[in-house]
Amino acid sequence: MAENEIRKEYSNGEITVVWKPGKCIHAGVCVKTLPEVYDPKAKPWITPENASSEALMNQIDQCPSGALSYHKN
Repeated sequence: MAENEIRKEYSNGEITVVWKPGKCIHAGVCVKTLPEVYDPKAKPWITPENASSEALMNQIDQCPSGALSYHKN
């Protein structure tokens, strides 16, 4: 699998956050908007259960690179 095809998925039960590291430009919008969810120093670095699905979807829609997306479970 090519680096730009890698996908990581993180679910809160209602929605699944999909992160494609190969597309990420590290703009930091996710960390600034929802620091309780996105912690680059943590493993896993995305904990979607720490925010509402609505807050996650609103934040993901602001991702400038498209590295973050989501789908409803």
